[in-house]
Amino acid sequence: MTHRRARVYRQTAESTVDVAIDLDGAGESTISTGVGFYDHMLTALSKHSGIDMTITTTGDIDVDGHHSVEDTAIALGQALAQALGDKRGITRFGDAVVPLDEALAQCVVDVAGRPWVECSGEPEGQAYARIGGSGVPYQGSMTYHVVQSLALNGGLCVHLRLLAGRDPHHICEAQFKALARALRMAIAPDLRNAGRVPSTKGVLNV
Repeated sequence: MTHRRARVYRQTAESTVDVAIDLDGAGESTISTGVGFYDHMLTALSKHSGIDMTITTTGDIDVDGHHSVEDTAIALGQALAQALGDKRGITRFGDAVVPLDEALAQCVVDVAGRPWVECSGEPEGQAYARIGGSGVPYQGSMTYHVVQSLALNGGLCVHLRLLAGRDPHHICEAQFKALARALRMAIAPDLRNAGRVPSTKGVLNV
């Protein structure tokens, strides 16, 4: 399997996003979205998925970080779909349970081309948490939007459950790392299925 790469450039009145990825990288990243904590989460996503990512986003962060965060996830999902191609020889399914101190998150991914998202288990206050130091904060409610945008544009079925957690930073980081590790497994080559699409349909994009 050769290196699976893609680049997506997406521009709207609210943001400009430039994403380049290599699914067969080493988890190296250069990321700038204007939202510091989100950069931290995408860096973790890259590192623990093994996907090299170069992401540059400029957006209307003077209004809010929402558009920059969500639009980056849309472009990243589109890049994933492009890089995966017809998905021959991949493992397809991935699952992971990841702790971060008191937080524990589980993620299951199916790279099936049938987008679906279930996110559950967050404490009620997580949606209102504003995470980050100086600059534009990351709203706790955005994690669902990130996963949804990634899944809908990448053709992923994602079940993400928070099993335990109290600190908003720890909760987000456990969620992103669980997603990363599940993705890592799902996109990995399956040596027993080399050259074949892992589906009884014979295709995974319809």
